[in-house]
Amino acid sequence: MELLFMLGMKNYRIFVVLTLLIILNGQSSLGARAGADRKVHIVYLGEKQHDDPEFVTDSHHQMLWSLLGSKEDAHDSMVYSYRHGFSGFAAKLTKSQAKQIADLPEVVHVTPDSFYELTTTRTWDYLGLSAATPKNLLNDSNMGEEVIIGVVDTGVWPESEVFNDNGIGPVPKHWKGGCESGEDFNSSHCNKKLIGAKYFINAFLADNESFNETESLDFISPRDYDGHGTHVATIAGGSVLPGISYKGLAGGTVRGGAPRARIAMYKACWDDSGCYSADILKAMDEAIHDGVDVLSLSLGYRVPYFPETDVRDAIATGAFHAVLKGITVVCSGGNSGPAAQTVGNAAPWILTVAATTLDRSFPTPLTLGNNKVILGQAMYTGPELGFTGLVYPENPGNSNESFSGTCEFLDINSNSTMRGKVVLCFTTAKRSGAVLSAASYVKNAGGVGVIIARNPGDTLSPCLDDFPCVAVDYELGTNILLYIRSTGSPVVKIHPSKTLIGQPVGTKVAEFSSRGPNSIAPAILKPDIAAPGVSILAATNTNTTFNDRGFIMLSGTSMAAPAISGVVALLKATHRDWSPAAIRSAIVTTAWRTDPSGERIFAEGSPRKLADPFDYGGGLVNPEKAAKPGLVYDLGIEDYVLYMCTVGYNESSISQLVGKGTVCSNPIPSVLDFNLPSITIPNLKEEVTLTRTLTNVGPVDSVYKVAVEPPLGVQVTVTPETLVFNSTNKKVSFKVRVSTTHKTNTGYYFGSLTWSDYVHNATIPLSVRTQIMQNYYDEN
Repeated sequence: MELLFMLGMKNYRIFVVLTLLIILNGQSSLGARAGADRKVHIVYLGEKQHDDPEFVTDSHHQMLWSLLGSKEDAHDSMVYSYRHGFSGFAAKLTKSQAKQIADLPEVVHVTPDSFYELTTTRTWDYLGLSAATPKNLLNDSNMGEEVIIGVVDTGVWPESEVFNDNGIGPVPKHWKGGCESGEDFNSSHCNKKLIGAKYFINAFLADNESFNETESLDFISPRDYDGHGTHVATIAGGSVLPGISYKGLAGGTVRGGAPRARIAMYKACWDDSGCYSADILKAMDEAIHDGVDVLSLSLGYRVPYFPETDVRDAIATGAFHAVLKGITVVCSGGNSGPAAQTVGNAAPWILTVAATTLDRSFPTPLTLGNNKVILGQAMYTGPELGFTGLVYPENPGNSNESFSGTCEFLDINSNSTMRGKVVLCFTTAKRSGAVLSAASYVKNAGGVGVIIARNPGDTLSPCLDDFPCVAVDYELGTNILLYIRSTGSPVVKIHPSKTLIGQPVGTKVAEFSSRGPNSIAPAILKPDIAAPGVSILAATNTNTTFNDRGFIMLSGTSMAAPAISGVVALLKATHRDWSPAAIRSAIVTTAWRTDPSGERIFAEGSPRKLADPFDYGGGLVNPEKAAKPGLVYDLGIEDYVLYMCTVGYNESSISQLVGKGTVCSNPIPSVLDFNLPSITIPNLKEEVTLTRTLTNVGPVDSVYKVAVEPPLGVQVTVTPETLVFNSTNKKVSFKVRVSTTHKTNTGYYFGSLTWSDYVHNATIPLSVRTQIMQNYYDEN
């Protein structure tokens, strides 16, 4: 969720991304698939037409009864009734039955169930939310005490210390949920901190009828076997817990972004078997009913994505109804970077999050026999490894000589080559699997350590049992190799890792973080914002701990999304009347485009480059500034209707979706006028004029002036150049005329547009691509 990398890296193992129809390694570990005749389908009916949930469910059963011919068959077919946030149901249907029910006029969509997978001590001081500062957003919001964060993930480990409710007041009055009993879990595991816990497995069971509960390692309850859900919940709203470290590294106080916020866990994902969309949709439906204020989902899948108005994108569908009810939905952007057009969870009503590094590193000195010291990176906390033989395998004595020094193939070498030595190897693999494989091969061969030369942007992970495995870049790896070849008896000394915080460690967008532009709707900028998501220390279950108190370091946009959820909780506590769009705008328009020390943010990849809006949206979240943005780009139901009209949804479907009659204007409005805190023009030919509207949330009498940094070769004119707000003029619109001087097709160029009253600066990114030839073909 983002549970992959989209879930981070569980136990530092990389999750293989599951497609919508194929489960990890082609097989679910929880059971065999059901027969081919009946499969779970989601029947989506849009906004519910009645406030009584029992009436809504009865109508769902009646629809199935009329299709299947008997109450018994309808009851047997029904998997879920969605009756709180929206109307619909999941049922076991044949293809022909699904087609029949899809033809009914009250049905918006019928789609087969789909499949999702799962996609911090220093974080909050780094982002300026130190509990030691008496006057800041953290303390002004009472640490989010009245806010409820709903998390859809793998469950929760309730015994973790981060869920203690010491000093926390009564459960918020608007809470209507509870704690569901199951395997090794009951209501006594909840308290004033962990106020809700439910689990959703019916869709999984319907698709895996031979599933055997007694053979499953997972808990058939809200309890977290995987550990990912506990980790995510900790980052969003874990209680303050001092003195936590990973074996002495990255030590300090662990807490969530909103440490007094309440946590409600909705378990819809099952260990090594991912998450079924029907289960996710039911979890979101229940969360809406229960009264959560924020929904945090670190889940996703890979390209190609479904359109956000397609119910097969369960998260987008559930999020739409949540947002209409005032719930901010925060999602991970995915871990398919650095490739372009890979960002997921891209619906315009979702707050989509990219991952950055922290200003923290773990330098690990390597002293060569010629007394040259090379700084690698590792999480090695064992004793110093004195001067030991150093080898680069080059002569395996077989036909695989060209692979002998490759980390993934060290096992082709004889054990005697590596026994008692530190081994140098090279890899081009982008994930940590090569590192873990190399460490395993060397250890099994009797080696005592491994140095891995790899892409410098790759994520750092510790090796099991604290085996010495040190990462260097290719340049340093080549220097070590040249030393090995220059002497008859090369040796190396490996020192324990240290923790370095602050300068000179720079912030970077993580290489794995999925990038824009948006492949579904190119005019909608995604991701929206970035937050730390690399080597984040947080709680887990005791099955996967690297710390005797139950903590682990994971990386992924899974870890970045709950950081934003924590910030959203603080903003919600401070501004109860702000809409989800206003909160998103406040976060985007006040973000850092440098790191907190003022240094430019780079984006990891090949090659590394300066970060742009497709890497980090508005930038790195700046919680303090977001609390007082001055102006916001707000959105209401009318704006979402306008958006759906622009992307081609028919009026009947829109009416069902929003629960009231809708007529799209003629001509159809431009998607460029959708009131986002960004402007993205994917196909500029000559010029275009678009509109934005700002709402004043700062001092009543305010005057703002515009400043534009135009993209290269693009002219930007804003009218008017001054906006005046007062008690009767709280919303003001302006127009932006954008023209290009380019004579050929270009890639994207980037700029910004800022409104400032010299106290508040509301900045939005500009992304413009000239597409002259494409338009020529369109017109001819």
